Amino acid sequence: MLKYIPGILSPELLKVLMEMGHGDEIVIADGNFPAASIAQRLIRADGHGVPPVLEAILKLFPLDIYVPQPVALMQVVPGDTVKTPIWDQYRKILKDSGEKFTDFEFVERFAFYERAKKAFAVVATGESALYANIILKKGVVTK
Repeated sequence: MLKYIPGILSPELLKVLMEMGHGDEIVIADGNFPAASIAQRLIRADGHGVPPVLEAILKLFPLDIYVPQPVALMQVVPGDTVKTPIWDQYRKILKDSGEKFTDFEFVERFAFYERAKKAFAVVATGESALYANIILKKGVVTK
């Protein structure tokens, strides 16, 4: 056990966060995401939702300030009438994190999958909300 490290972050996830460099991306995926078939490095966070994992990661993880939108979401497929209230939770978590954040980049579904294949790691959660997948681009620690 360590002090100040959120308990939801497994040793494997902490290692991955430490190994990531500036510009690397990590996907926090919902339960429907094809994480196992896409991930270069798969980290299981079954039983947890995306919001608490996102909140815990942002306690340690700097977002890239050199790109306009260091946070990306899977865009709703045209014609799909699903609501995405989880995105409002993400906005609040990002705002409360103190990281520089203006708005999300929205990525078409299949383009999101292709981008996820190139991500440093994919965290597979048990999140049941639809369109809950999120990509974070790592920045630099300046302090």
